[in-house]
Amino acid sequence: MLLSLYRACSAAFAPFAPLFLWWRVRLRAGRPRQEERRIATERLGEASAARPQGRLVWIATAAASDAARLIPLIDKLAAAGFHVLVTTRDEGAAPPRLPPFALHQYAPLDVPKFAARFLASWRPDVALFDGAEFWPNLTRQTRRRGVPIALVNAHLSARAFAFLSRTPKLARALLFGFEACLARSALDMERLRHLGAGYAQIVGDPAYDLAPEPADSAALALLSARIGARPVWAAFTADQAEAEAVLNAHRKVAAKLPGVLTIIAPRRAKSAADILLRAGKLGLEARAATVAAGDDALPAILILTGVDAGPLYRTAGVVFLGRSLGNALSRSLGAAAGGGGLNPIEAAKLGCAILRGPEVSDFADSYETLDRAGGCALVHDAETLAAEVCLLLFDAAELRAMGRAAAEEVERLAGASTRIMQALSPFLAHVFLRPDVEDEAES
Repeated sequence: MLLSLYRACSAAFAPFAPLFLWWRVRLRAGRPRQEERRIATERLGEASAARPQGRLVWIATAAASDAARLIPLIDKLAAAGFHVLVTTRDEGAAPPRLPPFALHQYAPLDVPKFAARFLASWRPDVALFDGAEFWPNLTRQTRRRGVPIALVNAHLSARAFAFLSRTPKLARALLFGFEACLARSALDMERLRHLGAGYAQIVGDPAYDLAPEPADSAALALLSARIGARPVWAAFTADQAEAEAVLNAHRKVAAKLPGVLTIIAPRRAKSAADILLRAGKLGLEARAATVAAGDDALPAILILTGVDAGPLYRTAGVVFLGRSLGNALSRSLGAAAGGGGLNPIEAAKLGCAILRGPEVSDFADSYETLDRAGGCALVHDAETLAAEVCLLLFDAAELRAMGRAAAEEVERLAGASTRIMQALSPFLAHVFLRPDVEDEAES
């Protein structure tokens, strides 16, 4: 009943969709109008690029960050002889950074007309839906074309599972047609089976297969030389409330460890001026710069803007991953603060001792794993943050043990993309045996 109502309403929405997308474009600023029109066209199911000749796997994700987690799988699909099309739904965000051989389009609205148009243009041979991408019209149209569909990196939040458990018919209808549900964790596998998935298997999280981003060796050497033998830690802050906590933590650390260098990497470059102003009011020596800046003397607090995380992970053995203090700060400082956390996998792979706040729901599985392994520590405010930083900077053996535990744990969890390829092998092999695909590849 609910699904039938959804399909009827989405079909009725089709005539109004161009106006809706035009309105969304008008609300956003910062992109060239021509690019906005292209995105709107893609959301209506029209391709803005030509389909490559040969076998094509379509990977449907929600956002660029989700697509980034699947890059190891994309690499393996390409090595197996497939072209890869990746779609995302967040048209307000930049496209994901994909390998050069992969194509990107913004996904069509889940309207029967636009779904059919998209599939007619791209003609995928296999469709992989990421996470919990249940789009009834897209999956229905894909099945009608005889395209095998699998759910990869499948993950159900507690809220989504509770809702679907109360509507079992809807859950079975959404899962119908997925020939395989490849779950991120054992809990996800059990939830999918409970909801009626025909075949569910645990394969792990392909994000653990991601290699750390290569660092600019010249800039990294310059930064390391400027730091010298000073004790150093880095903090990735999401907002002014977290930056305030880091500044207060620095004061406490500096009182016990004179000469300590605190590097702050704000999420938004424009926040650097606010952090500098606040540091000045607290009587702290701070300066904003870039990694490549050539000043010899570094202040007590260095605020780096426009920097990738990799060089800081390689330079500072202790890192605080923000966007995680959230409500804890709101209560203590009376300021609005966000939550959800930052991805800890690259920091862990590079052997960092990781500190984080309590609100890491976006990467809960990764943090729980690192917590159990002893590669991560929980902090709640400036006082607990300072205490953990002091402990690790004073005790080199503890710092090394924590960093080693993090690196070993993420290494142990690697291999999900290989297991996904093994689980998908029957569908992928079937594509190679289809004469129509062979003829298309040779034409």
